[in-house]
Amino acid sequence: MDHAALDRAFMALADPVRRDIVARLSRSDATVNELAEPFAISKQAVSKHIQVLEHAGLVTRSRDAQRRPVHLDAAALEQLTAWIDKYRLIAEQRFRLLDDLLAGPAKKAGPHGTSAEGKLK
Repeated sequence: MDHAALDRAFMALADPVRRDIVARLSRSDATVNELAEPFAISKQAVSKHIQVLEHAGLVTRSRDAQRRPVHLDAAALEQLTAWIDKYRLIAEQRFRLLDDLLAGPAKKAGPHGTSAEGKLK
């Protein structure tokens, strides 16, 4: 995922209404009317939120006769998760290295101040 796509996705998810829409769509596809029900905003406002999510590549729409359901793009969310995980793993590795450094000789010592070989320190 390129930087521009990441920017669009994270900007889209920065809004609580859009995060709620994504959460709702994670359970099942829904129409704009269905998505608008829990919000105290107009259907047009919900449509604009959906357009932002579409532009970010997080949702798609299809046509089923007169019905136009909105679908969550799980692959796009997986790409965001992979990007986050990459940096989470790097940070965790750095913390493990720091833990090892801070533990120093104490980590190598066994119980009662003996080393792993059983010699007193």
